[in-house]
Parts: sequence; structure tokens; C-alpha cells
Amino acid sequence: MRRLNIGAFLASALLGISKIAGAQTAAATAAAALPSETDVKQILVHAVDNEKRTVGIVVGLIDPQGSKVVSYGRLGLKTPAAPGPDTVYEIGSISKVFTSLLLADAVKRGEVALDDPVSKYLPKSVKMPSRNGKEITLVDVATHTSGLPRLPSNMHTANGENPYADYTVQNMYDFLSGYQPTRDPGAKYDYSNLGGGLLGHVLALRAGKDYETLLRERVLTPLHMTSTGIRLKPDELARLAPGHTGSLEPAANWDLPTLAGAGGLRSTAHDMLLFLSANLGFTQTPVAAAMEFERTAVRRPTDVPNMEVALAWHILKRGDNEIVWHNGGTGGYRSWLGFDLKKRIGVVVLSNSANGVDDIGQHLLDPSLPIVPFEAPKQRTAVTIDPKVLDGYVGRYQLTPQFSVTVTHEQGSLYLQATGQPKFQIFAESLTEFFLKVVDAQITFVSGPDGRATKLVLHQGGANQHLKKVE
Repeated sequence: MRRLNIGAFLASALLGISKIAGAQTAAATAAAALPSETDVKQILVHAVDNEKRTVGIVVGLIDPQGSKVVSYGRLGLKTPAAPGPDTVYEIGSISKVFTSLLLADAVKRGEVALDDPVSKYLPKSVKMPSRNGKEITLVDVATHTSGLPRLPSNMHTANGENPYADYTVQNMYDFLSGYQPTRDPGAKYDYSNLGGGLLGHVLALRAGKDYETLLRERVLTPLHMTSTGIRLKPDELARLAPGHTGSLEPAANWDLPTLAGAGGLRSTAHDMLLFLSANLGFTQTPVAAAMEFERTAVRRPTDVPNMEVALAWHILKRGDNEIVWHNGGTGGYRSWLGFDLKKRIGVVVLSNSANGVDDIGQHLLDPSLPIVPFEAPKQRTAVTIDPKVLDGYVGRYQLTPQFSVTVTHEQGSLYLQATGQPKFQIFAESLTEFFLKVVDAQITFVSGPDGRATKLVLHQGGANQHLKKVE
């Protein structure tokens, strides 16, 4: 996921993209085969048993000789069942790859053009943002260069554990009609979940059917991906791996009724291997031309050295090779999907905790990319604080004029909401020290003589960020 300079704890609990580990390392070494099942199992055992990174993890690998699945762990700390190729996971922002594949398919069918303004497919009542006479196009939202923010500022969720669930189409229309971009469309890469969700929405409007139905008809059914979708059938629900926070506590599943195209899909290792097989050309499918168009029609620069963005896919250049990849994350899941066309290999990693697995996927695809040592979050115990003390922490804390964090007190609990982000509960472990459960991050409130906070300090990943209270 693309991390913010501040509020990384929030960004990491959202759908998004991260800067790929090792993106600035030396050129890749000569092509090598995928690691053996024994080597993969050792990596997974270490991640689960030693690092406590997750409770269970599934890896799918594919090359010209075929595909295989390696898994380890359990579905939950108190659930002895092991995950496997048909275990269902939320795949978060990997959904954007499928949304952009719908775009590529619609272009190949002559239904839309990449340079079409998004406004062309929205109701006339919606005033789509523009700047300097330039309109936001379909290719702009597919490449994260639209100038739209990561999330809309009117996303005032009632449930921080399921932050997208109550965001309506009308909410999105209201935001778009009032938003003023700070840069021209197409000018700069800036990852946007809003843009990904908007793309899925307008493609569904153009087709005259809901997003999931469109995706099923044009992509999932042709690829025989029978366990991928948004609304789970009873047998899929029975195979769903329960989500977990970064500290391996139970996490709620996420629902994205309006922004489904940004991260609403669930899938399995088996289905994702079918998707990789089609992208690598091992199986012939009706969407082969659209898949090639998706990764080759457009390349725009990103803010990461040696990496470009195609239609949703991120393309990391490694010497003479290219890693085509995307990751995903929701409140209790992390996923990574990537392939190398020159080596003709692909990898998918699915995990049901909020701790990242990007480095594992990258390393399996390219051994010169390291697995980053992971330190399990400290176990923390929440305590009860006098509501009058909590009242003293309420307010807005600013890092820059464009970015702040708002603290609210609601029914005896404190919540944080960063600019353009959902709201998350924080838990007290002392009068001044609080922590998040979604990821390993803590907050310290610094108060004046009157007991009211004057600033907060965010602690995460060894860094401390100071935000001054402004109101």
C-alpha cells in the first residue's frame, strides 16, 4: 500500500498499494525457477510460528509445468482447520486489476475509449471535477493520475470496523460535485481508492447492470473463477477465512457497496492461479486480448523508482525483466499477486491478518528481493478511562494545512479520523497512552495544565510524528 507520511496506521488498514520492497536495489539476477514446495513451506512456517505475522497463509505458484498450492497455519487462533486452495479471502485492492480489466475489455469491444471523460457516463446531475479546462478521463482513474484523493472527505462511517459499508452512491456524487482538484488530471500518480471505485461504478452504469454481474459475465465465468465475487454463496461463506488485526485479534469483514471496484472482491488461491494462468498465456481465454491491453496500452510514471503504472497493474522493472503486480488489504486480510512474463512464472499470497505479505510474494517471484524481518506487535491491554479525561483529547490535530487528524469521543470511546480516511477506534492503556487494534500503532496525548490536550504523538515503525492541536 502507498503509505502516507503521517497516518500510516490508517493507510495500512485501507485498500491500497505499497512501495515494493527492494524497488531501488540492483538489477535482477538471471532468471531462476520458482522455489521448491519445501522452501516455500519453510518461509510460511517462519511467518506463522516464529514471527506471528498471521494465523494462516496460502501461496499459489505457477510456471509452464503447472501450478501448486502451499499453505500453513490455521484459519483462526481457536480454529484448528487449515487453510487451503479453496479457502476464501478478501483480496482488497487486487480488485482494481479486475476493474481495469473490465475497462480494457470495454475498450476492445468499442463500448468506451480510454480518453472518454468520466462525466460522460455519470448522471447529468453530477458535476465531475475538472481543472484548467481538463476533464478526468477513464484512463486517469485507472492509472491513479486523476487528481482525486485517496478517499472522499465525506466518508463519515458509523462503524470503523467496516468503514465503507454505509458510503452511498449519493455520498460519492455529492463529494465529486463539490471537490476542487489541486492538480491537473494526468499530471501525477497519487493512489486513489475513490478513483478505483468510481471506475467500477461508471463501467457498470455504461453496461446497464451492477458491477458484480458485469464482472461475472465478462471475466469470472470465462475464466472459470467460480469462487470469486462480492456476495458469498453459502458454500463460499463456509470456506471464508476469518479476518484478524495486526495483533491477531478477530477483525470484521468489509463491505464496499459503492466502491466495490476498488476492493470489494473475495477469492481463493485456486481462482487466482486461474487468473495468473490466463495472464501468462498458459490458458487461452476470451479476455486474453483485454489482459494484454490492460498491461501494455498505457504506462505512466509513479513515485517509486523503476516502477510504472499501467491500467491498475504496477510494473516494476528488474534489469531486463518486469514484475507485474498488485497487492490488497482490508481490515483483516492482506494479499499479493504478481507475475513475470519473461520468466513465465507467477505467485499469489493470501493471508487473513492485517500484517503485510508483499515481501513474501516478491521474494518468491524474485529471490533477490528480500523478505523483511517482521516483529509481532506487543500485546496490549485496554483499560477504562474517565469520560471527562477523554473529553480533553477531543479536537483536530494538524501536521500540515492539507492533513490533520480529528479525535472524537463517542459513547465512552475515542476515535481517530484522518483527512480523507475512515474512522478508527483507539483504546487506552493508560491515561495518556492509546493504541490501535487494526495495526501496530500507538498515540500519546500531551496535555496542558488544564488537562486538555495540546498535541498528539503518533508512534509507528520506530518513528514519532507530532501533530499540534489546532481547535
